[in-house]
Amino acid sequence: QVQLAESGGGLVQPGGSLRLSCAASGHTSTSDASIMAWFRQAPGKEREFVIAIDWRGISREYADSVRGRFTVSRESGKSTIYLQMNNLKPEDTAVYFCAARRAYGGNWRLSTEYDSWGQGTQVSVSS
Repeated sequence: QVQLAESGGGLVQPGGSLRLSCAASGHTSTSDASIMAWFRQAPGKEREFVIAIDWRGISREYADSVRGRFTVSRESGKSTIYLQMNNLKPEDTAVYFCAARRAYGGNWRLSTEYDSWGQGTQVSVSS
């Protein structure tokens, strides 16, 4: 079982930036985290997909709501990913969760297809 630990959340004003990190530990061969992703959950809402990246750090998927503002990076073959969030909006306020899955194929946007989850880190965007 892979353990995931997020860091970097906090309070920021609209238009500001934050960088989140997610570090994997445990059985962290590349195959344990073929895909790593970020999801978020705002109060009273369902968990939603934000962004995902493959183990090579080459292929990515973005939710339309964050495209052009958020980017994800990963060193090839490593199990730490970074989420750079720019031009943050109040609607980005949520708990952000890191997730990992072994399977490369399938739908990267489905939370049910992920094997491991972090505890989450709060991101609040407010003036």
